[in-house]
Amino acid sequence: MKSVIVTGASGFMGRALVSRLGELGVDCVGLSSRDADLLDPRSLDRYDHTKYDHIFHLAAWYEVGDPSLHHLGQQWLNNQQINTTVLGWWQAHQPQAKLVSIGTSAAYEDGGDYREENYLKGDPIQSLYTYAMSKRMLLTGQMNMGQEYGLKWLSVIASTVYGPGPNTSGRQLQFIFDITRKILDYKYNNEAIALWGDGYQRRELVHVSDFVNEMLELSNLDENTVVNIGEGNDHTIREFAEILCEAAEVDPAVIQYDTSMNSGSKSKRLNAEKLERLLPGKSRIPLRDGLFELVLDMEQAYKSERVVGR
Repeated sequence: MKSVIVTGASGFMGRALVSRLGELGVDCVGLSSRDADLLDPRSLDRYDHTKYDHIFHLAAWYEVGDPSLHHLGQQWLNNQQINTTVLGWWQAHQPQAKLVSIGTSAAYEDGGDYREENYLKGDPIQSLYTYAMSKRMLLTGQMNMGQEYGLKWLSVIASTVYGPGPNTSGRQLQFIFDITRKILDYKYNNEAIALWGDGYQRRELVHVSDFVNEMLELSNLDENTVVNIGEGNDHTIREFAEILCEAAEVDPAVIQYDTSMNSGSKSKRLNAEKLERLLPGKSRIPLRDGLFELVLDMEQAYKSERVVGR
């Protein structure tokens, strides 16, 4: 891998990927929406002159929580255009490149068997239906482009990815960042910690460094394929919260669990058998170490950006 272009490079996973590629000495062009507005079908034309080995397509239009639910039509149109812009440019100007895209665990049928051959089957959870279906359409596009034009591709399905450096400026966050921020709000401003559900719903986390490293290894595969990148283990929200509280030196007994609120799927864990087969014996950052690192990172950002003890 010598020359790479990355869409969505300013996002959480994008920044981690670009950083890792730099460490590996790869010539990398990282694109944010300011560099190339993918809603414009011609936005990538200025990059035609370089022939890339890989295109990592991470860009998507999505916000966690209510904002996306209130703009379903816009979400669908935007993601379809973003993906069509990248797929069209790949086929027309970068046919030598391998296109690596990011799927979502939300695209699996809720409560089903989360293994790769089921990614396009059944109905995704209703609250994420539009986003999930746009990701299914992205994979469908890759498959068809590969079949007709002989192009190479890989789709990796992400479990919930966590680690240092998240953008926590918005109101809606992925669950692990949301819990951490609420714990810090309690620690520094005595704000009550209220989590949705009974806390026994189970979730899976993958550290962003592990995710990026495994995606890069998988990108060297010769076959066009879909691979889950998951931990293979899940934990309850209460277990995550207790570790985060320990790291922040907060008593977990102060957490309130609101059973009247929707807590989403009872369990969500990707089947990691294919990943284990392709990358046997991989090492990963232990969950406890990763969560302590997350609290330290978010606490430093919290104290620098907010008025503590208001």
